Amino acid sequence: MAYDKILIVDDSVTSRMIIKRCFHIAGYEKSEYSEAEDGLAALNFLKEHPVDLIVSDLNMPRMDGATFVRRLKMKEGTSGIPVIIISSMGNDALREELKETGVFSVLRKPLSPDKILDALGEGEGEGDEF
Repeated sequence: MAYDKILIVDDSVTSRMIIKRCFHIAGYEKSEYSEAEDGLAALNFLKEHPVDLIVSDLNMPRMDGATFVRRLKMKEGTSGIPVIIISSMGNDALREELKETGVFSVLRKPLSPDKILDALGEGEGEGDEF
């Protein structure tokens, strides 16, 4: 599947830059990238701008990644957007909750181009980290 429009949701400017760089190295250098600093900003952005893929951090101020995904999946216009969560946490219960909510993949930090390709089913690994 082509991911031409990718939304990166993370409160850290540096992390957003690293995520974008990893996608470029993974072969998504022609994709159009948008950024939001938290889930609330992302939901507001999505009201006016369609995207093909969302990559979100889990821990953010105002609205964290788990709340963002729950709200995203409840809305008809955004419920089908694939979401990759990136987290440093190894909480299996939360990972299972995210999976049940409809998260496409949960990747542990540090992120790498290979992890992205595996999560998207384009790599040589075993798929996502669920």
